[in-house]
Amino acid sequence: MAAERADDFLRMIRRSQRGRLKVYLGYAAGVGKTYLMLQEAHRLQQEGVDVVVGLVETHGRAETAKLIEGLEVIPRFLQQHRGIIVEEMDVNAILRRKPQVAMVDELAHSNVPGSKNAKRYEDVQDLLAAGIHVVTTMNVQHLESLYDVVEKTVRVKVRERLPDSILAEADQIVNVDLTPEDLQERLREGKVYPAERISTAFDNFFKTPNLENLRELTLREMAAQIDLRRHETLPEDGSIVPDQIMVCLSSQGPNSEMLLRYASRLAGKLNRNWYAVYVQTPSEDAVVIDSRTQRLLSGVLTLAKELGAMVFTYKGEDIAGTILRFAREYQVGHIVTGSPARISFWKRIMGKKSIPELLMEQARGVTIVALDTKPQEAVVAGPTSFIEEEPQQVVKTPSQIPPAQTQKNTMSSLINESEIIIWDKPVDTAEVLEKLVKSACNNGLACDFTTGLVSVREREEQGSTFYSEGVALPHARIAGLDKPLVALGLTKMGISDVATEKPIKYIFLSLSPLEKPEVQLQLLSLAARTFQNRYFLKSVELANDPHQVYSAIKEWDQSI
Repeated sequence: MAAERADDFLRMIRRSQRGRLKVYLGYAAGVGKTYLMLQEAHRLQQEGVDVVVGLVETHGRAETAKLIEGLEVIPRFLQQHRGIIVEEMDVNAILRRKPQVAMVDELAHSNVPGSKNAKRYEDVQDLLAAGIHVVTTMNVQHLESLYDVVEKTVRVKVRERLPDSILAEADQIVNVDLTPEDLQERLREGKVYPAERISTAFDNFFKTPNLENLRELTLREMAAQIDLRRHETLPEDGSIVPDQIMVCLSSQGPNSEMLLRYASRLAGKLNRNWYAVYVQTPSEDAVVIDSRTQRLLSGVLTLAKELGAMVFTYKGEDIAGTILRFAREYQVGHIVTGSPARISFWKRIMGKKSIPELLMEQARGVTIVALDTKPQEAVVAGPTSFIEEEPQQVVKTPSQIPPAQTQKNTMSSLINESEIIIWDKPVDTAEVLEKLVKSACNNGLACDFTTGLVSVREREEQGSTFYSEGVALPHARIAGLDKPLVALGLTKMGISDVATEKPIKYIFLSLSPLEKPEVQLQLLSLAARTFQNRYFLKSVELANDPHQVYSAIKEWDQSI
């Protein structure tokens, strides 16, 4: 089986223009991830593939160290931190060497301050963007969405974590499995840790219930990844599956991280897109809330993006109405929200209701999941048994919505060079919308320019689509269109009249037929996936004219 998997990866890298990622996934140190990775390095080398060791941690294991012999090892980068010299992977050296394949251990590792990137998975993304294939290792407990589950079941706070999207984007995942009994025997024999650490390991992390829990988590994750690959977000026939998932965020909400991790796991189980939506009321304006709250909110929005959500920020006073308009427009079937703020007796008498209550009253055909996000008491250490507990929830059952059929689209099939505009100087929203609509309408040949511009402006008045993550997705549905029309804008210096945490660099404008709402959803889903990909964004950032941008788009379409 291992030989067949290695052959599959060999065929993949030989036909690829973009770097491919293979992950050896395990549930604990010592199951054999690094050992199998190095065995594959030797096998690829024997097949004539140019392989280097970017970084391998042997942890004193003689068997692992012996496998490095005969392989080219890239010298590590030395970085001083707090008076200590620390060794890290030298990403720039690997990029200069440009091998076909790099072996990189411990994907979730945090780099020492002063390194090229904060996290090793970002180093790997740089290698992939340069066309270098990567084989790597990681343990399941380092997935961001599993943080709460691991803390409950194993009583361990995992410090080094990575976004679930990194694993989801891997081209191959190999489960490295070993029974807890066999792993404990390896530990006793000194094949996992030095002798002085064995007793402590048995008393803590390597207890049998812990290993069984983590092993089951790994098997569940593998099953979810297999199902994800079997049912892609956009199926072969191009149909869009409705019932997306959204999570509602607040600047003052307790346990927002738990909300996001729950939504991420739910999206994975249901194989759906998911969105994180924050409605900024006047009382939460940046000039009103304190700096601590601003930092907390910024951290929550960053975590949402890392977990794979598309982040949307709106301004307004009608929170429930804004959420429900978003849900209708994006065909959301599950709305996840936290514990409502306490409402006094007298306000109740006056008719005041919480956001979850308003959502359950006003939503139609949508499941409302209200999690218990009130601060919990500290977990008391003790015997553990694996029950992947879901937070308390209130559910409103949805009606079933059949998937709609539509034509499959790619970025390069939707757009051409004449529909790409680059601004080298600051530009305002009015000019951006006017020029992009004119370009999408082909100067009035494909649709009426005035109708298109008015429709887009009306949609913007409902809630800006210029979001905090550097991307804008202006759109509108227009009666009588026989096909979607799109245009792409790139700003080198941002949009002058839009105040966002990150400057708006990419504007994807789309006009879709009013009679086919599923087409708009497909376009927004395609844009969301595309503009979250580090490889694609790096390629576009290097482009200086529409021809180069279009070439980057075509290359991206061919690589997925």
